[in-house]
Amino acid sequence: MTGRVLSKSDLVVLTIGVVSVAAAGTLHYSGVPAVLAFVVAGAAVALLASLVGRSVEQLGDRFGPGATGVLQSALGNLPELFIGFFALKAGLLAVVQAAIIGSILSNILLVLGLAFLVGGLKHGPQRFDSARARTSTVLMVLATAALVMPSLAQYVHAPAAPHEKALSLVVSVVLLGVFLLSLPSALKRSPAAAPVDSAPADSAPAAEHGGPRWPLWLAITMLTGASLAAALVSDWFVSALEPAIAALGVSQAFAGLVIVAIAGNAIENVVGIQLAYRNQADFAMSVIIQSPLQVALVLAPALVLLSLFTATTLTLVFAPLLVMAVAVAVLATAFIVFDGESTWLEGVTLIALYAIIATTFWWG
Repeated sequence: MTGRVLSKSDLVVLTIGVVSVAAAGTLHYSGVPAVLAFVVAGAAVALLASLVGRSVEQLGDRFGPGATGVLQSALGNLPELFIGFFALKAGLLAVVQAAIIGSILSNILLVLGLAFLVGGLKHGPQRFDSARARTSTVLMVLATAALVMPSLAQYVHAPAAPHEKALSLVVSVVLLGVFLLSLPSALKRSPAAAPVDSAPADSAPAAEHGGPRWPLWLAITMLTGASLAAALVSDWFVSALEPAIAALGVSQAFAGLVIVAIAGNAIENVVGIQLAYRNQADFAMSVIIQSPLQVALVLAPALVLLSLFTATTLTLVFAPLLVMAVAVAVLATAFIVFDGESTWLEGVTLIALYAIIATTFWWG
């Protein structure tokens, strides 16, 4: 049955994914140089992303852009959660804090920029649901503002400054509550998109998929399995992280902001760009924006709470340069997406801003 449902391309991607996970596991337990194990584990997460991308496409026309973005981002952020938790257990606090901010930056600047660039060069200006984009962007601005409030309290020596741990816990609980309240809006279908998104389950294979239509159970199984496999590889990735940082001679800030953030977001990196390339701008925007939104509303608060069970306590007091970088990035992205249209030049601008910020952290 699987042979009739999966195309040759699907089978190739599935095979490569399985082989990459096996290779990462073998290197992890064989005592090879840390840099090699680190690179292969990161590549394994990235290769699994292609399989997740295909699963999301198959789910897209059943659930709509909002629900698909929430589901994909939730599963896609599992590796980041595991990477962050194991890094805290290893005492890599600077890496985790930089990775939280880096996850937001890599999605709203690098990934969104690449999606705009690829989609714009292939299809010209692309339009997406501006109302949904505005809602998500406003939530992103507000969530980021709340996320950095403990940092601002520390900078101005406010009375709350000595209580950064308690303040971080309160902010985390509030942000998790906001996420739960935001779900109905994120899951709601756009009326304009409904005719496209509501294809019947037994319709002919969708043209945009470029292959057979998977049964719903297979799409969900593939999506869940690939995401969980990426979470498993994340443990191996963190094991090689600290020795790899020392061997490569990079700072913990740069490693967290760029290397860990991109590896942890590999699923969204591939999926969002694939969707934009296929001229599915609504799905691309939903997937890409939902990921940093969930980092601010779910991932960072969850890591703060989970750090209570590790030797390293995580607070939401970030270095000033990290706060400035995320503030500039979020505001710049908000201005770009508010009109509901993207161009390749806007994509280049976002990528350039990401490159400048990443370079700023090269020295620590």
